[in-house]
Amino acid sequence: MNSRSITVIAAACVILIAAVCGALYLSQDSGSDSPDVPDNPDEPVESLVVWFSHTGNTETLAEEIQRQTHAQTLEIIPDVAYTDDYNELLSIARAEQTADSRPAIVGVVEDMNRYDIIYLGFPIWYGDVPMIICTFLDMYDFSGKTIVPFATSGSSGISGAVNTIKSLEPDAVVLDGLRLSGSAAADSENAVSAWLKRLNLI
Repeated sequence: MNSRSITVIAAACVILIAAVCGALYLSQDSGSDSPDVPDNPDEPVESLVVWFSHTGNTETLAEEIQRQTHAQTLEIIPDVAYTDDYNELLSIARAEQTADSRPAIVGVVEDMNRYDIIYLGFPIWYGDVPMIICTFLDMYDFSGKTIVPFATSGSSGISGAVNTIKSLEPDAVVLDGLRLSGSAAADSENAVSAWLKRLNLI
């Protein structure tokens, strides 16, 4: 076999090997079992549902809001639990308001900067937010963010609470709040949907 024949055979082998390797690469790269990689894995989550709930009614409402907005969630948990005795709780709530106190909270939001919209829920105590909500608002910079209040109560409206939030966060946009009775919170899908649509949030 002359040198020219050897050269032709060697070239053919190189081309064949390249073709086989290319086919294997494509097979491994384009298989249906390949993991989905997000376009931007560092893209921030835009909204957060935050709530403080004593009897569970506000938590139920928060869960419905989360279901419709697909936001992240955070429960505000007091460092010292509130009593279940109704009359004693009223006394504590009144004393905290009078003293403008800031009850301690367990846990923190590690990166509040990633959230643009904060849904903030609470029961209405004496026509206003529980002071633990003020603690939460004092902990972070809400400048330029949108705060969307929601609340449960026996009969009190939400306007006083919304005004308190506006006074504490003058550099945030505070939208119209949603207030439902405790019993209505258990079946709040339609009310929440109408409210979120009215605010152009869904």
